[in-house]
Amino acid sequence: MLSKVSSALRGIGHRLIDRVWRFGSGARFFVYTLIYSGESFRRLHLTIREIYFTGVMSLIIILVSAFFVGMVLALQGYNTLQKYGSSDAIGVLVALSLVRELGPVVTALLFAGRAGTAITAEIGLMKATEQLSAMEMMAVSPIARVVAPRFWAGVISMPLLAAMFSMVGVLGGYLVAVPLIGVDNGAFWSQMQANVDWRVDVVNGVIKSFVFGVACTMIALFEGFDAPPTAEGVSRATTRTVVNSSLAVLGLDFIMTSFMIGA
Repeated sequence: MLSKVSSALRGIGHRLIDRVWRFGSGARFFVYTLIYSGESFRRLHLTIREIYFTGVMSLIIILVSAFFVGMVLALQGYNTLQKYGSSDAIGVLVALSLVRELGPVVTALLFAGRAGTAITAEIGLMKATEQLSAMEMMAVSPIARVVAPRFWAGVISMPLLAAMFSMVGVLGGYLVAVPLIGVDNGAFWSQMQANVDWRVDVVNGVIKSFVFGVACTMIALFEGFDAPPTAEGVSRATTRTVVNSSLAVLGLDFIMTSFMIGA
């Protein structure tokens, strides 16, 4: 009995030490990425190419998802607001839900599932085929050449994708609320303009999307850079990217929302 308890405690201790070690390695990796960012900015075409890869290539899934999310918000919101005689406020409900929460959060989750996994798999395969080692032998820093451009591409792309998600979501809500349900067109837009605040709502949403961009991109890069150079190792790193990014986004969303509401 004591041996089983001892082995269980030993296993928990090993896993805890491994998590702490990986967190420290990730923090050091993030610092190195910032240090070598200056070198990557001198090769601006690399960052622009990665913006196309991570941002533009993710547009389809982002916009289609935003359109349907906006329509569902309008349908659900109208049924709820109609009970209280406030159906004209459907535009406010759709806009605030998208700008404050759903825009940044859903965009980050979709970004992690599409671009994050692609980044992890790409860097993991580069490590497995010894391309990163070849760069080091040629006195080329893999962090400056491979990691930093992808990091800044993700950080730049995320707020833009979140903004487009919110805009298309509002459009989807408008098409359901006004032509389909019959809400007054003027009331839809005027209520939205009067109740959506630039600083409290829009700026806070941009801050959230920026933080999510840093977290999701850095997790994807670290998992790819740290993946064992095997097919199984790359596949597991890709899975960890989706899981860890999703948990990080939801946890950071709660923390930032509590600070923003408290402010």
